[in-house]
Amino acid sequence: MLYIAARDHVFAINLASSSEQIIPQQKLTWKTKDVEKCTVRGKNSDECYNYIKVLVPRNDETLFACGTNAFNPTCRNYKMSTLEQEGEEVVGQARCPFESRQSNVGLFAGGDFYSATMTDFLASDAVIYRSLGESSPVLRTVKYDSKWLREPHFLHAIEYGNYVYFFFSEIAVEYTTLGKVVFSRVARVCKNDNGGSPRVLERYWTSFLKARLNCSVPGDSFFYFDVLQSLTNVLQINHRPAVLGVFSTQANSITGSAVCAFYMDDIEKVFNGKFKEQRNSESAWTPVPEEQVPKPRPGSCAGEGSAAAYKTSTAFPDETLAFIKSYPLMDESIPSVNDKPFFTRTTSRFKLTQIAVDTSAGPYKNHTVVFLGSDNGHVLKILASTEGANASFSTQLLEDIDVYNPHKCNIYGENRRVLGLELDRDHHALFVAFSSCVIRVPLSRCSEYGNCKNFFKTGSVGSFCHLYMIISTPTAAPAPLLTLELLHN
Repeated sequence: MLYIAARDHVFAINLASSSEQIIPQQKLTWKTKDVEKCTVRGKNSDECYNYIKVLVPRNDETLFACGTNAFNPTCRNYKMSTLEQEGEEVVGQARCPFESRQSNVGLFAGGDFYSATMTDFLASDAVIYRSLGESSPVLRTVKYDSKWLREPHFLHAIEYGNYVYFFFSEIAVEYTTLGKVVFSRVARVCKNDNGGSPRVLERYWTSFLKARLNCSVPGDSFFYFDVLQSLTNVLQINHRPAVLGVFSTQANSITGSAVCAFYMDDIEKVFNGKFKEQRNSESAWTPVPEEQVPKPRPGSCAGEGSAAAYKTSTAFPDETLAFIKSYPLMDESIPSVNDKPFFTRTTSRFKLTQIAVDTSAGPYKNHTVVFLGSDNGHVLKILASTEGANASFSTQLLEDIDVYNPHKCNIYGENRRVLGLELDRDHHALFVAFSSCVIRVPLSRCSEYGNCKNFFKTGSVGSFCHLYMIISTPTAAPAPLLTLELLHN
């Protein structure tokens, strides 16, 4: 099933029976009753609806949904099989934003709901929050502390090992010489965090750490892609767990986009490295000397590593808790795989916005194909390959597809920005979400390449053409010869 969160509605699509025409098998309608209150507050009437901003599985049978509800965020549970509501509504504050344009992420891990969003009507209090657990206490980031979060834009969250990771961009506190500069971050918290002592960090995270993601082109002077746009879940690159992200340049810079990969063990290495500090408001940010870092190491999970002797974070020494409250930022940046992007696009005035990765593409399921959505309605299809354990990426642009369909998508005006990509490998399709429609695109489009099929009149034209779509460019004449050689191999 594919679930689509929309304004006032959630649609359920049966992928087994879906075709090019996407027809919902089920639909739930959840409209707000607070329209009058919303308009009285002076808000734009377009925002006085219920935008479904959270739609995640709570377990194998239940969907957890939260909506803006005309600036009164509210959450419900629904049965996956019927989309019928289960139980009572719960308050959505700190779990769902107040308006549709505010960013948020959420997931369930170990029975707890981890969310990142804005907690107030004025969008002044950003939070990373844990709630709804039966045995875990409610925890959050420190309120109104720019060292923890400063105007963040949340993009993704994943559960991995003992931690939950949050990926976002924010105003960099450590780089203020040119005004407000955006950096991309990854933050982590321990799943067994129970908060601090009654004296320090009670009801707050004791394990919150964050570090910069470095997506840049090396050279005499580095060219940075600082603004994270989209991120994958953990996948394998060179047989190592990693994530891939789409980054863009600063808003006032040359327009450009890049795709960078990050190994999870490189992220861990930075979190186990030095902390960053600023001794006073006028001084530069420097590493905290190792002798000033208390034990157990700040940011550790209770019962593990240097904190193995502590059964719970509430027993941590005040010195450790006070340190992490003041120094949550790591000194080093997390390097991308091979210290450079594996794909860049700087010649276009359009930015890349979304990413989806098929790690088992092709007839033999041994190719990796990356799909990149853009803000002009196009999807780029890229072959990514590696050779050997430490080899660099090699990439080839296979197609640049204009996916936007004005006949289906112009209900509320023309907005060509790709908002989401979702792969359906079983049925060989890519779903592309826009603000007013969802388009289904086949992963390979052999009918578009008649010359390929006419040139090679063999008994395996179907499988060959599929392979052609995966590993060759559609415009280059020699490509089929290259493909045939690979097919024989």
